[in-house]
Amino acid sequence: MKTKTGLISYKTVWHLAWPIILSNLSVPLLGAVDTAVIGHLPDPVYLGAVGIGAMIFSFLYWGFGFLKMGTTGFVSQAAGARDFDQIKTILAQALLLGGFIALLILLLQWPVLTLALSIIDPSDGVAEGASQYFYWRIWGAPATLANYALLGFFIGLGRTKTALVIQVLMNFINIILDLVFVVYLDMKVPGVAFATAISEWIGMLIGAIYLYRELTVIGGRWIASSIFNLQRIYSLMAVNTDIFIRTIILIFSFSYFTVAAAQLGDETLAAVTVAMNFVYFLAFGLDGFAHAAGILVGKAIGAKEPADLTKAVRASNVMAVSVAIGYALFYGLFGVPLVNLLTDIPSVRETAYSYLPWLVATPVIAVWSYQFDGIFVGAMKSREMRNGMIFSFVAYFVAIEMLQDWLHTDGLWIALLIFFAMRGLTLALVYPRVKKAAQ
Repeated sequence: MKTKTGLISYKTVWHLAWPIILSNLSVPLLGAVDTAVIGHLPDPVYLGAVGIGAMIFSFLYWGFGFLKMGTTGFVSQAAGARDFDQIKTILAQALLLGGFIALLILLLQWPVLTLALSIIDPSDGVAEGASQYFYWRIWGAPATLANYALLGFFIGLGRTKTALVIQVLMNFINIILDLVFVVYLDMKVPGVAFATAISEWIGMLIGAIYLYRELTVIGGRWIASSIFNLQRIYSLMAVNTDIFIRTIILIFSFSYFTVAAAQLGDETLAAVTVAMNFVYFLAFGLDGFAHAAGILVGKAIGAKEPADLTKAVRASNVMAVSVAIGYALFYGLFGVPLVNLLTDIPSVRETAYSYLPWLVATPVIAVWSYQFDGIFVGAMKSREMRNGMIFSFVAYFVAIEMLQDWLHTDGLWIALLIFFAMRGLTLALVYPRVKKAAQ
């Protein structure tokens, strides 16, 4: 049925999802290249240093993922209502907020690193390498946060192919620089970080070019009184604060997993770093359908089309589950050679092999957490997302504390699966609130 927001079908979902899937998969592909170039150095300390350094930036950057998620939700609803002035206001506020946060990060870089290393408490060699990684990569902060706002803007408008081009070009440049700095110039850990910082700035420039073209097409006005309106800013911050809390808990949960693994030794930490690349590939792949759901849900709510909401949720769920099953089969068939590709240290390989059954089970359990995240982002039900994440983390924390001493690393993987399952369940229980918003 044709409605104000367009024809909703599996083809519609796929049209929106496939560019996001490809662009998102380039991110863990980059992480895999980082792991591979460092994993083939003779000492596992280098691999652990990159894993810890990247985890610290997960807190710094992914914690402010609301710049992307919030912008996507607000822009998609404004697009559904065809309020182009509001779209420009949302973009301006997101970019200004991102610039302010980046400035704080640069000013507070030393205490941030000191606090992070004191909490993680890695070995001296890993701590030294992680510090080098941090101080090289930190200078990409302004570009990274600007990219979050730009990608949220494009995705919210349904311009997922533009997001694909930006992300793929940025990560392709990063991979090339990885090879140059680490393999040819032998910069080791600092080379990985420097390559990432440079590529982030290049990605921002590419995004700015596409932004200029898009703003010319959509029209609308820059209204200073709206951009700096305190009530609008308060509403924006209220939603973004909920998403921030939700995201910080999410990142802390994954980081807590890494910290627990680090306590079992450098070899276990290195194996977990390898195995988590499987989880990242899964996360960014399923996130494509979550984003497609969010775009269509936001537009349906903005246009007050409950029928489109139902169709979007049904179609995106069916496609996401199908892809999750494909992931499980792929990991089951090709898990061993993928581990071998990421590291050639025999002891690390053997430990990582033992994690493969858990990695095969993860897709079919985790898919619902990603789908409901996308749906609730489009509906801008941030409070429900925050509360669901809090309940899920409590269950996850209790599971780790109960199972780690008994089952060691296997206990950590069981706890992670419980975390994924609880995230989906807690949002499923309050899904009727999303349906009500479209009426």
